[in-house]
Amino acid sequence: MESGDTAWVLASAALVMLMTPGLAFFYGGMVRAKSVLNMLMMSFISLAVVSVLWVLYGYSLAFGNDVGGGLLGGGDFLGGANLLGETALVGTLPATVFVVFQMMFAIITAALISGAIADRAKFWGWTVFVAVWATIVYFPVAHWVFNFDGSTGADFVGGWIANKLGALDFAGGTAVHINAGAAGLALCLVLGKRKGWPRESMRPHNLPFVLLGAGLLWFGWYGFNAGSAVSAGELAGVAFLTTTVATAAAILGWLIVEQVRDGKPTTLGAASGAIAGLVAITPAAGFVNPLGALAIGVIAGAVCALAVSLKYKLGFDDSLDVVGVHLVGGLIGTLLIGFLATDSVNSAGANGLFYGGGIGLLGKQALAAVVVMAYSFVLTYIIGWVINKTIGLRASEEAEVTGIDESEHAESAYEFSSLRSGGGSSIAKSADVLASKVAANSGKEG
Repeated sequence: MESGDTAWVLASAALVMLMTPGLAFFYGGMVRAKSVLNMLMMSFISLAVVSVLWVLYGYSLAFGNDVGGGLLGGGDFLGGANLLGETALVGTLPATVFVVFQMMFAIITAALISGAIADRAKFWGWTVFVAVWATIVYFPVAHWVFNFDGSTGADFVGGWIANKLGALDFAGGTAVHINAGAAGLALCLVLGKRKGWPRESMRPHNLPFVLLGAGLLWFGWYGFNAGSAVSAGELAGVAFLTTTVATAAAILGWLIVEQVRDGKPTTLGAASGAIAGLVAITPAAGFVNPLGALAIGVIAGAVCALAVSLKYKLGFDDSLDVVGVHLVGGLIGTLLIGFLATDSVNSAGANGLFYGGGIGLLGKQALAAVVVMAYSFVLTYIIGWVINKTIGLRASEEAEVTGIDESEHAESAYEFSSLRSGGGSSIAKSADVLASKVAANSGKEG
């Protein structure tokens, strides 16, 4: 057990946990004022539900010793003796440290999906969806991608993508972003379009919230990517650097597209570009050098800026661009590993096409991306359809028009009652006083 590694991964787990409230603000600012509390709650309930499931059986399914051809783990419950006590290790880490670090990944992956169905989902329907989706989709996919042979001993067997296929995913391009993006697409198809979309303007109600959320996500993402080195060493430093470089380049790429296409760079574009860069560099952070990170970032920023408009052409109402940013960004980062990876950065990786490695790695990356995308889309569509037809997932038209916050939570984000006095609005009274003064002055001039 290495105390430095333990301290770094615990700090990284806390950073990744912060990403979920950051996501809540990012998404919350992008919706209309009447939906912001529901949007925040969709992220916060993911913290509650997934944390409980992770301890009960989630860690076992994702990181337990394989029980079926690299498809699913089993045993190794958190309460088992092999996960508690001084001798329980995953690599150089106490097993419980690794458990809590990976828990945070599971939480935010489920929360990411919520942006695709903003403004129109029932809270308890969403809560049930999170529980079922994490169990059937995320836990198995995490096993495929993140669970390596030999993690807890020579006879330990992990997932098929990490070990049999040999595709590279440093911190979750497939397991997190392609997975969540494909799920978001499926779920917004199940629920259908928001009332009035795309005819009515549904602009973000609070851009400072969006920037605050993006900043918190960027900060937390260092735990996500650099923490995935699972050691406080050079590889963590590389991942920290490539994450920063790619994110900065993606902001520039997105804003340049906006300037050329629309004539103005926007605040929302800057925030979205940052997230696109973070998404794309996630699978590659520990496998590419800084120049490779620059390329991934600028490509992701530009392509995702163009991809978000596809929903208007194809007719699916992805409310907050989960598909355009997370699915497309995740695909970009995963596939570009096949070109830009170099084993000079990480000896556990491989060389991509541009570094003499041939086309083999690109094929592995593409297969991993396609399988995860298809599995997530199909299973999510079925889960969402069943929940919607039984307990209900889509809110009523009346609830959507009046506001999800009031109908689902009996609250509103912004309370204006303090402005009222004596049955009337103080603002209205001030306006009346001003109008009287103007009229009086006009009379004098006359």
